[in-house]
Amino acid sequence: MTLYVAYGTNLNPHTMSARCPHSPMQGTGWLRGWRMTFGGEEIGWDGPLATVVEDPLEQVFVAVYDVTDDDMAVLDDWEGATTGLYLKTRVRVSTMRGEQLAWTYVLDAYEGGLPSASYLGVLAAAAEAADAPSDYVAAMRNRPCRSGGL
Repeated sequence: MTLYVAYGTNLNPHTMSARCPHSPMQGTGWLRGWRMTFGGEEIGWDGPLATVVEDPLEQVFVAVYDVTDDDMAVLDDWEGATTGLYLKTRVRVSTMRGEQLAWTYVLDAYEGGLPSASYLGVLAAAAEAADAPSDYVAAMRNRPCRSGGL
């Protein structure tokens, strides 16, 4: 089993239990020194995709999962790691158990573009389902976005 840090749509425990049914959630925490942003506007079907980038002044709320090898293969396919869309990277996550080393996905595309309002709604709902602090969820809901589809 390997520790995986979920943000974005994978932050939703229901989504992760469907994608990785053999990988239990270990808790939540923060990626300190990282921020959530969006990139790859030309790749996503509904605009830019969520990713994280290093930023010493920011932090991202995350869920930590103990992922089996079989579930990791499914997640790699789902996230496009097998095609190079997202790259796996090692990160340190701050949890109630202290600092832990884990991996997450980082988009292999340029940062920029506004996500759609519907995508931001899905991300905010995922954060809320994972019991993210209310101010974090509110900030997600209030991010600048495109109001219409592509």
